[in-house]
Amino acid sequence: MQLPDEIPQTRRRRVIALLGFLGVALGAFGAHGLKGILAAHSTAAVWQTAVFYQLIHVAAALWAAERHPRVVWTWILGVLFFSGSLYLLALTNLRWLGAITPVGGVLFLAGWGILLVSKK
Repeated sequence: MQLPDEIPQTRRRRVIALLGFLGVALGAFGAHGLKGILAAHSTAAVWQTAVFYQLIHVAAALWAAERHPRVVWTWILGVLFFSGSLYLLALTNLRWLGAITPVGGVLFLAGWGILLVSKK
């Protein structure tokens, strides 16, 4: 198994680009295609929060891709747990999914913490 530092930069960039593409697509889809479902569940704000945090961390990951590969993978996992759980919660209205969201939040914070103490 490869460590995050050993995974080729092009693969990191592709994963980041995919998450960016999905963030924009999911934002548009939530605003238009899922409007009725999100309104019925009163979860439009939850969906918007998921998109916002996903795109913020995609932008940060693009900057960090070369300098801090471990941070990038930490944020990618953060997007999967944080935004992923919120997307599912918004669609299904299964409120217990909100218990998964903080795991992603901790991963986001861990990435920022790594940057805070990094000497690079």
